[in-house]
Amino acid sequence: MSTNSLFTPFHLKSLNLKNRIVMAPMTRSFSPNGIPTDNVASYYEKRAQGDVGLILSEGTVINRLSSSNDANIPHFHGDTSLKGWQKVINEVHAAGGKMGPQIWHMGIMDNHHSGWVPPVPFEGPSGLNRPGFNNGNTMSAKDIEDTIIAFGQAAADAKRLGFDTIEIHGAHGYLIDQFFWEETNLRTDIYGGKTLPERNRFAIEVIKEIRKQVGEDFAIIMRVSQFKPAAYDYKLAKNPQEMEAWLTPLVDAGVDILHCSQRRFWEPEFEENDLNFAGWAKKLTGKPTITVGSVGLSSDFFGAFAGESSQPTSLDELTRRLDRGDFDLVAVGRPLLSDPNWVAKIKAGKTGELKGFSKEALAELVL
Repeated sequence: MSTNSLFTPFHLKSLNLKNRIVMAPMTRSFSPNGIPTDNVASYYEKRAQGDVGLILSEGTVINRLSSSNDANIPHFHGDTSLKGWQKVINEVHAAGGKMGPQIWHMGIMDNHHSGWVPPVPFEGPSGLNRPGFNNGNTMSAKDIEDTIIAFGQAAADAKRLGFDTIEIHGAHGYLIDQFFWEETNLRTDIYGGKTLPERNRFAIEVIKEIRKQVGEDFAIIMRVSQFKPAAYDYKLAKNPQEMEAWLTPLVDAGVDILHCSQRRFWEPEFEENDLNFAGWAKKLTGKPTITVGSVGLSSDFFGAFAGESSQPTSLDELTRRLDRGDFDLVAVGRPLLSDPNWVAKIKAGKTGELKGFSKEALAELVL
């Protein structure tokens, strides 16, 4: 099957992309004390040179003392870290690429295996990051207000530095997702509630603050997921009606593109038809979506972090769904982590030169 549809332009607000392929955000932990190095800049520059349409950075944390559980996760605040990101976007643009930072607050986390801990306790809606596991503080109303402001400031800084978009990390059991999930949001104030639409409030206020800071013409992406790392088969929205009630208010608040994370993009989200998560999100909200999940590889990313290798696979099913209009953009993770020229090889039909993925690629920035 032809991959031509992957190489058509996409335009929305501040985004003018030469193709439909997105580099998925992947945590790398190569920024000592939160400062992106020259190697980090070169890592992203190489993907821009390799014809990636849109690069989304690894998660980069906002200005909250406990927003990270890892000293080597990059910050998106402070003069020194922002100077590092300025170098990144300058080099990506010089290579003809487009890029947005993924702005992030981890919320309640397990302590890092290195032994490093933030200077203050982790914070979240109820001190939990999974049922029965309390490892931090319940956020006060002031904590929530300050966190919303910090998200807005990070977005404003991204626009000021010249990035083309931003992505809000609202998935995978991190802070915003901890507010979504009834097992980690036990609040009885305006940020809690028995229903998902009630628990949407924190995310909605974050989105509105970001929109206020960046203006109407700057594209906002939000990453969402049904599953939780503590519950791989969990679904926040059990049916299309619940999904619409969850996602439509996020779009109404200012999200332009929904980045719909699932483990395997080809798996149907609900029993009604074969639409995946991104397909349903687009159908229900009318907004563009990004699909992601084991694109181009034989096993999912949880297996990768457990040390499993993965081999290249056909893109026929992906392009079939893209041609059908199920989603608009395709996020690729591990293949681009291992090979900065993956997109260029696909475009040139050099599938025989595609590399698989092995855990060794996680231990370095492949340039």
